[in-house]
Amino acid sequence: MRTMTTGARRAPSLLSGLFAMMLALALPAQAFETRASSAFVLDQGTGTVLLNKNADVPLPPASMSKLMTLYVAFEAIRDGRLRMDEELPVSQHAMDYGGSTMFLRAGERVSVEDLVRGIIVLSGNDACAVIAEALSPDGTERGFARFMTQRAAQMGMTHSTFKNSNGWPEDGHRMSMRDLALLANRLILDFPEFYPMFAEREFLFDPNESQNRYNRNPILGLGIGADGLKTGHTQEAGYGLVGSAKQGDRRVIFVVSGLQTERARAEESEAIVNWAFRQFAEKEVLKAGTRVATADIWMGDAKEVGLVPFEDLNMLLPVLGDGTVEAEIVYEGPLSAPITRGDPLAALVIRPDGLPEQTIPLVAESDVGHAGFVQRVSTVGQLLLKNLREGPEGAF
Repeated sequence: MRTMTTGARRAPSLLSGLFAMMLALALPAQAFETRASSAFVLDQGTGTVLLNKNADVPLPPASMSKLMTLYVAFEAIRDGRLRMDEELPVSQHAMDYGGSTMFLRAGERVSVEDLVRGIIVLSGNDACAVIAEALSPDGTERGFARFMTQRAAQMGMTHSTFKNSNGWPEDGHRMSMRDLALLANRLILDFPEFYPMFAEREFLFDPNESQNRYNRNPILGLGIGADGLKTGHTQEAGYGLVGSAKQGDRRVIFVVSGLQTERARAEESEAIVNWAFRQFAEKEVLKAGTRVATADIWMGDAKEVGLVPFEDLNMLLPVLGDGTVEAEIVYEGPLSAPITRGDPLAALVIRPDGLPEQTIPLVAESDVGHAGFVQRVSTVGQLLLKNLREGPEGAF
């Protein structure tokens, strides 16, 4: 393991002790070579990005964009603007949608609960349009799509533009894989009361129209913890999936797009879940208050102060391979007194091989007061003598 420091002064490193021993177990994982043209894999608990392949490229999301319609619907239910037992009218526009449908008929009324299940399990294009027209600012699906685009931007989805409610092929209807993962994460965290519906494998809305009754998510029921969320397919987009699985205390969220067949989507999705859980493990790296370095103090009643993490540090780290983990203490120094215990002073930057770097704030371990008069005079004198000996280059 290598440790480095930057800034006006170099922090004496104590990382060769406990911290180094714990991180010495973190070795580079074998990268996952996906067949998907675009992919994103996220460990939810730690926020670690395990795989990023063209994840910020806006692409046709097909039915995966129905997740945004569901999110807006769930917000409306939570806010009391929509009720699960409320019945909404089916328009001719909604009925005219082809592809995956609930076989809704113009003029009938359908409960919001059935429509939500029809979107999640059956991928109903018609169900999306009914929800859209009910919640649209102007009563049209197009107006709802504009609202979805605005709401997505507020949520941090910077590469998402919606032209309809269901992902029907249309110029300009785009989402990135990172945006879809962000959306999936928000659905899981914001609406735990609705999320179990994503694991339902069958929904028979009309016994007379049973052609579309099974969830197309290929990893449900495989015993790998999969419990969501949404498939997608069009000729332009290929086969895609926004998936999630939970094993123990860990949850993985992933998005793949651009696969050539249903079988490839199923195989790739299962392989990603297995890889994410088997090749990485969450480990406690540092306890709060553990000194990892010291920083020099200018004009203080102590010459240095310990740097400690404010909170426990858990990281997702590879479990196979060999290599080193690089850590760096970054601060601008020397630091000026007074300093209060808990003041943010520095950052610990950790760079595991094959994973994004992680930055952890470090705070003061203890209080440091102003130096006394004699000590201040002595310090200034020593500095002047040092500058005289070394010239301008030796000055702070």
